Amino acid sequence: ATPAHFDLYMQAVDVLVQWQLASKPGVLPPYDDALLSRELALFPEWYVGQHRGFALDGTLIAKLGPLFAQIKASNLNALDGARVYVHRDFMPRNLMVDANGDLGVLDFQDAVYGPITYDIASLLRDAFISWDENFVIDITVRYWEKARKAGLPLPADIDDFYRDFEWMGVQRHLKVAGIFARLSHRDGKDAYLQDIPLVVEYLKRTCKRYSELLPLGRLIQSLTGETVQVGFTF
Repeated sequence: ATPAHFDLYMQAVDVLVQWQLASKPGVLPPYDDALLSRELALFPEWYVGQHRGFALDGTLIAKLGPLFAQIKASNLNALDGARVYVHRDFMPRNLMVDANGDLGVLDFQDAVYGPITYDIASLLRDAFISWDENFVIDITVRYWEKARKAGLPLPADIDDFYRDFEWMGVQRHLKVAGIFARLSHRDGKDAYLQDIPLVVEYLKRTCKRYSELLPLGRLIQSLTGETVQVGFTF
């Protein structure tokens, strides 16, 4: 990342904090369990079944069910259930700089009221652009500092926030892998297939960092034809 990238991302962080500070309950639809469930269901139906060609039998569904339940519970309860306006696609493709150098936000028609971690995860774990992990951590920490200073309900411990940021990323990446597969197999938009590997790589990396997500990581490895490494501790 260059200094120019840093400046643009800090602009995006400032815009995000302003957007979240304007939040009020009852204005936008809730980002609730039902919506999370519909989004996660895209992964088995379109990525696993249609794209990878695996039969959605009882065994696979039985494996995914508890993992999805854990991810939903984590994200809905994240940071004591802190809720704000959620853009749902707060990413570079939807952020445009005008002639005055100000940042404008596009494509906000699917906004909901939900977890405070969602949009910063969208921004920094983008499905189309990958950044060095140090850059991601740096911008995430700076967002956390600015948001807390502005009075948004974030924890005093950055480790707690970063964990919830990563778990929200997992939920989003499962959804996005399903959407990209659907765009190709149902809608004939095959260009999206080239973006699936990055999304799956994000998933595998994050799953390795959390013991609770290791079963999901191993399942994704098996779906992508990798040899699943099983470690034993004596």
